[in-house]
Amino acid sequence: MSYNTISVISEGSVQKEALASGSITPGHLLEQTNAAVDTVKVHATAGDFAQKAFAVEDDLQGNTIDDVYTVGERVLYKVFRPGDEVYALLANGQNISKGDKVVSNGDGAVKARTYPADSSAVVQEEHVVGIAKEANDRSSSSSAIDDAESARLLIEVC
Repeated sequence: MSYNTISVISEGSVQKEALASGSITPGHLLEQTNAAVDTVKVHATAGDFAQKAFAVEDDLQGNTIDDVYTVGERVLYKVFRPGDEVYALLANGQNISKGDKVVSNGDGAVKARTYPADSSAVVQEEHVVGIAKEANDRSSSSSAIDDAESARLLIEVC
């Protein structure tokens, strides 16, 4: 299903704004880069802890979920709470089933949480951002955002 907003269900989420320190698309998972001057960038460490902060569209300026924020531009984003639903960007090469847990891909997108094939292997803890509310097969995709609708995944924030 396609949505025209990033924030699908957001009971009590907090909307904020900051300056972009890189290119940001609504639906990107974000992290602060400099709290002193309120700047954000796409979350850059795969599987690492992430505040559940996602860029949202600037509909007050007539922008949609496909309008990219550029460096130095004011970015609107929300910090979501457990149970909220977000139309996040899904990393290319992913095949997500409904109910899969997702984590940061390290480029602002989300990816499926991975488990080691060998139970004796050292497990790198991955911090779950949310749970997929729908399936999306991007396993044959070769670019981060080749088709806006297919590059998105509805998730429930954990």
